[in-house]
Amino acid sequence: MKKILTLCIPIKGNKVLLGMKKRGFGCGRWNGFGGKVEEGETIEQATIRELEEESGIRDGNLIKSGILEFSFENDKKILQVHIFRLLDFSEEPVETEEMRAQWFSFDEIPFSQMWTDDEYWFPLLLAEKLFEGKFLFDRPSDAEYSAKIISKELIEVPVLR
Repeated sequence: MKKILTLCIPIKGNKVLLGMKKRGFGCGRWNGFGGKVEEGETIEQATIRELEEESGIRDGNLIKSGILEFSFENDKKILQVHIFRLLDFSEEPVETEEMRAQWFSFDEIPFSQMWTDDEYWFPLLLAEKLFEGKFLFDRPSDAEYSAKIISKELIEVPVLR
């Protein structure tokens, strides 16, 4: 069973916008902005909706960069995450009930407070490469626990499927 999700990383110059997750899945971790694709939505529409709900940003140039599949030991569900960069947006981010946004320069990204897979694919995103991959974790990360990667596959691709 696959669950389709989105993740968007706004970029301005040499800085990325991340959000500190304040509740729910991934609470206590820095992450991009995104979530579930609702019935009747395209992946791109869901990405923009989630970005606006979590950061107040609602415009810009959305560029698909990767597709990753995440799963957890002892759980049959696969989370398929479509990852986007967002460029050329005009709004300033705002804090929402779910996320507290903060800018980080490329060389100060807080990987120790993010999902453990981010350090593998984030450099590809920042280098404007296309990528696909699969990560198997022991269990989800939260504010106190960083998920351990049991296996990973990550490749650069000429086009996304």
